Amino acid sequence: MGTNSEKHQQWLEQLTEQSKAKQQKFMNNISSRLGHPRMTEAPQHPFRGAPDFWSEKNWTTEQCVEQFTVNFLSVGGHVQRCNDMDQVADFIASKAKEMNPSHIVRQDEQELEALSLENLIPDATVKVWNSEAETLWKSEAAQADFGIVYADHAVAYTGSVVVKSAKEKGRSVSLLPTVLFIVIPASRMVTRLGEVLITLDEAGRENLPAGIHFISGPSRSSDIENDLTIGVHGPGVVYALIVD
Repeated sequence: MGTNSEKHQQWLEQLTEQSKAKQQKFMNNISSRLGHPRMTEAPQHPFRGAPDFWSEKNWTTEQCVEQFTVNFLSVGGHVQRCNDMDQVADFIASKAKEMNPSHIVRQDEQELEALSLENLIPDATVKVWNSEAETLWKSEAAQADFGIVYADHAVAYTGSVVVKSAKEKGRSVSLLPTVLFIVIPASRMVTRLGEVLITLDEAGRENLPAGIHFISGPSRSSDIENDLTIGVHGPGVVYALIVD
């Protein structure tokens, strides 16, 4: 008679063999269905990264704006072309007249401060992210009717906006308000997503922002019974304001 420890070890070995046998049977069944022998070596991958023809794709700024607009509209977003920041301010003010927001939250960015939203929309309370230590900023963003952010990049091919988060640029500003306005300088338009990712990689891990958010239109979800719903996990209305 073996000891309890030996019996336990034998039992574990038996379970291991049974598990391996089931795995082999499962993989053999897949191989049979595919009509070729089991692969015993990892396939070769002679190419790494994007192919040359893709890396060389580089649209002009105007082409980027046009393609971004097509893609952003296709997912339910809105796009407005503006000549300067004064037109951006006027557009947001015009939407405020339509929607009557009572709470607005924006990033603490110099370019957004220049909009003077407090003067243009006097009936709304305009909050600047992280400007007051005692304020519960996530709660402020959740109650906000309008959120206003300044884009770090915009990707034409995917119709995506890249917004980094930091102390003065809380991610809640773009995630929680009902309506989101993204101010995008045309000069920050790029053709491919890789152009953005490589800059993050080259910056090094120690210089990565607290968060990097890729926004492609309003929040969309089909989690419940495959029924498409807008605005479940974020803003239901998103305006991309492209500034020349």
